[in-house]
Amino acid sequence: MIEGILPYVQIILGVILILSILLQRSDASLGSAFGGDSGGGTQFSRRGFERVLFIGTIVVACLFTISAFLALIV
Repeated sequence: MIEGILPYVQIILGVILILSILLQRSDASLGSAFGGDSGGGTQFSRRGFERVLFIGTIVVACLFTISAFLALIV
C-alpha cells in the first residue's frame, strides 16, 4: 500500500520544496559567496510571509528526507 503512494508523495514534496526555495529572498550575490563584501549588512530578520515560507521550507525538507529514508526501508 505505502510503496504505491510513496513515489507520488516524494514528487509532490520535491516540487513544493523547489518552489519554496525559489520564492525565498536572496540578498547574497556571487561575490559574497566567495568572501567578498556585498555592500550591506548580511543579517536581516524574516517577518510575515518570509518567516512562514522559511519555516515551511524547513518542514517540507524534513518531510522529504523522512520519505526518502522510508523509501529505502520499504
